[in-house]
Amino acid sequence: MSKQGLAVIVSSPSGGGKTTVVDELLKKHSDWMRSVSMTTRAPRAGEVHGRDYFFSGTKDFDTLKAQDGLLESAQVHQNQYGTPRAFVEEKVQAGHVVFLTVDVQGAGQIKRVWREKDGLISVFIMPLSVDILRQRLLRRNTEKPEQIEVRLAAAEQEMKQAPHYDFTVYNHDLEQTVADIERIILQKLK
Repeated sequence: MSKQGLAVIVSSPSGGGKTTVVDELLKKHSDWMRSVSMTTRAPRAGEVHGRDYFFSGTKDFDTLKAQDGLLESAQVHQNQYGTPRAFVEEKVQAGHVVFLTVDVQGAGQIKRVWREKDGLISVFIMPLSVDILRQRLLRRNTEKPEQIEVRLAAAEQEMKQAPHYDFTVYNHDLEQTVADIERIILQKLK
């Protein structure tokens, strides 16, 4: 690949479809990829260093963060997570499309530190309504009702951030949502 690639931030509220949409895009384009995050947590059974996560100790994570080696980072429970800058920048320079599937806070951090503004776009996947989002979360059957209500309250705040993204795509139909984001990316790569 000789052309410059593209880093694509994809955010949505919990249950908004970002993981599913990115999975579908990756099925259609073998040279597109998901960024690999770094974490201080121990690997789970079956996880592979460099494929699922870059596993590191707290000291190495903190050193990389202090050296501006992370595009974004967050503390989740007792573990740290972040997106290694070098991995993403190298893949984009090699011509790949790299998806950074992050929340609105992570998206804001990435936009503040990304050096090549032309090589980065941000897409917010918007649910059609909070009620539809509630139905999706209930169908997932992964959270208790009180946890769903907490997620919905957070979702309402996250949806207010959509104007800060380059593109907002409404997730009314998976196939159409995938096609809309694919069209945006292919247009940017021209």
